[in-house]
Amino acid sequence: MRHLYHPAASDPAVPVESYWASTAPAPAITTPALDGEATCEVAVIGAGYTGLSAAYHLATAHGVDVRVLERGEPGWGASGRNGGFCCLGSSKLSFATLAKRYGREEAVRFYHAQREATELVAALTEAEGIDVERSGSGDVEIAHRASQVDGLREQRDLLRAVLGVDARFYRKEELAEHGLRMHGAHAGLHTPIGFGLHPLRYARGLAAAAARAGAVIHARTPVERWEKVGSEHRLHTPGGRLRAKRVVVATNGYTAEDLHPALAGAVLPALSSVVTTRPLTQEELSAQGWTSPVMASDTRNLLHYFRLLPEGRMLLGARGGTSADPANMEARRAEMRRRLGMLFPAWKEVEITHSWRGFVCMAYDLTPHVGRLADDDSVIHALAYHGNGVAMGTWSGRAAARLAAGAAGAGDLPAVVARPLPAFRSPR
Repeated sequence: MRHLYHPAASDPAVPVESYWASTAPAPAITTPALDGEATCEVAVIGAGYTGLSAAYHLATAHGVDVRVLERGEPGWGASGRNGGFCCLGSSKLSFATLAKRYGREEAVRFYHAQREATELVAALTEAEGIDVERSGSGDVEIAHRASQVDGLREQRDLLRAVLGVDARFYRKEELAEHGLRMHGAHAGLHTPIGFGLHPLRYARGLAAAAARAGAVIHARTPVERWEKVGSEHRLHTPGGRLRAKRVVVATNGYTAEDLHPALAGAVLPALSSVVTTRPLTQEELSAQGWTSPVMASDTRNLLHYFRLLPEGRMLLGARGGTSADPANMEARRAEMRRRLGMLFPAWKEVEITHSWRGFVCMAYDLTPHVGRLADDDSVIHALAYHGNGVAMGTWSGRAAARLAAGAAGAGDLPAVVARPLPAFRSPR
């Protein structure tokens, strides 16, 4: 299969040296590779949040015979590498742009879906007893320039009007009062929706829940070739072949360019890097003035995102970079250390204990997508969360399950996510 970046980035044999991998409990289930021939009603490609949620809901809500094929282990991709932000998000477009493109009613509907997505994660983890080390309440967006301040006020008014939430605007001096002092901050907006979590704990817990419900998960089983014979999909893997009536594609930023002709050039993976510090002492936290466990990000286009983890480590993530070659990993780690010192000067010499990276997934129209392929309604895709897939990936997996089970149609989804997935345009 072809990928846009260095082969190491899509090779499960290359270790992911993340803080999450070093602290997550071992998987509670076995997920043997597919060996020989098997059949099922629905095949799911990808065992991240989307694919696992689809499998879980297909099994629990619809009684469907479902199998999941995963290149690595459950949660190997972005679902086990992200910052652990369960919050609103998944589109890069403003509410005004969404309302102009899809109509105000559909834009409002999409915002409610985002809120519902965070509630779904909370309900699912509680119902299935998944300890995700939940922390913080809501998220804060910080204006990194004075010119961004009025935009935060407008967003506050929008959230109050659309979702009825008590979003709070913080002036620069109020940020420090709330334990949110960082260099270059001009104001902040606190949205009281969502929470932080341990992403790999969540992925592995979701995999176990899906398996308990009857889904079969095959790890170390990449799809090498996909053909359709009559009404039957045949997914060829190194050790066997899976035959299915319908397929859910849930590969997000790890989608191979040649997985399916209709998906070629439809999504763009973009690199995101993450580091964590050693545990910070109370004195060090106080010296910087950042003591809140709330999820936070800034208003840069290639944004920074950061939060204090339960044991006092600071996690810092950043978009950017064009090479996934392992040879430049140390350079990227050094750049992330520089950024940590830029944002939090009191911690510029603090040890970085873990450094890793992975892919977020972009769509040409900058919105997430859940739907059927135009030329084959037996193939459902759910992907493109633009770096915010913890909640929306879970919600989209459930939506994909409903489509695959015939329990819902495109009209049951917000138009923002249900529109056909456009391909990126080639430069002339």
